[in-house]
Amino acid sequence: MRKFKISMILIVVLGVTSCGSKSSKKANNNEIDQWVRLFNGENLDGWIPKFYHHELGDNYANTFRVKDGVIQVNYDGYNEFGDRYGHLFYNKPFSSYHLKFEYRFTDQWMKDAASYTYRNSGIMFHSQAPKTILKEQNWPISVEYQILAEEKEGVSRPTGNMCSPGTEIFVNNEMATRHCVSSSSKTYKWDEWIKGELLVHADSLIIHMVNGKEVLRYTKPQIGGGTTKGYNPAVKIDGKKLTEGYIGLQAEGQGIEFREIKIKEL
Repeated sequence: MRKFKISMILIVVLGVTSCGSKSSKKANNNEIDQWVRLFNGENLDGWIPKFYHHELGDNYANTFRVKDGVIQVNYDGYNEFGDRYGHLFYNKPFSSYHLKFEYRFTDQWMKDAASYTYRNSGIMFHSQAPKTILKEQNWPISVEYQILAEEKEGVSRPTGNMCSPGTEIFVNNEMATRHCVSSSSKTYKWDEWIKGELLVHADSLIIHMVNGKEVLRYTKPQIGGGTTKGYNPAVKIDGKKLTEGYIGLQAEGQGIEFREIKIKEL
C-alpha cells in the first residue's frame, strides 16, 4: 500500500513537471512567433524605394539589392551621386514595437556626396507615408536612428544617435535644439557587424540600443523643425504628434549592408 502511494505521488509530480515543461515550451514558442521578419533574406518583397529627384518605386541603378542574404546599398552602377538621397521603405506603418537589425558598412563611398555621409547611414522610423514624399523632396519627414562608424582612428564617433529631418523630439523634458543628438555608444570599426535595436512606444518613449545596451532615450516625437525640403505643406503639420509611421533604410552615398531585420509589435 505504501509503495502504491509513493508511485502515485511520483506520477503526479512527473505529470505536473511535464505539463509545466510543455507550458514553458509553448510560452517560449509564442514569444518567438511574435517576431516578424521584415526582410526575407531573398528579395525586396514588401519594400519600396524612394530617391530624391526620382518617382516612388524607381530603384535607381539598382542601388538597393539583395546579395548573400543581406540588403545592400550598392553604388557600382553610378557615375556620380548627384544628391540622390534614397530610402527603402517597408510597406506597412508601425506604432509601438521592438525593432532589431544588424548592419555593417562597405568600402564604397561616393566622393561627390556630402562629406558628412562618409561611414554614415540610418534607419528612418515614424516616417510619413512613402506615397506622400514628393519627387523633389530630399528627406522624408521622420525620426532617424543614425548609424555611424569610425572615421579617424582614436576619434570618438558614436553610433545609434538620433537625427530629426522635419521633426522634433524631447530629451529630459526639453525640446532638443540640435538636428542630431549623440548617443552614449562607443565607436565601432566600419566593417564590423553591429546589432541595433529600437524600442518605440508610439509618441511616449523611444529607446536606442547598440549591441544590447541602451545608448539613448527621448520622448514626444512630433513634426516640426527644418532640414527637410521640397515637401508638401499639407503633410508637414508642425506640432503634430508622431504616434506611428513607416520604417526605411537609408542610402546617402555610403555603401552599407543590412540583415536580420525583424520586428515585434508591442
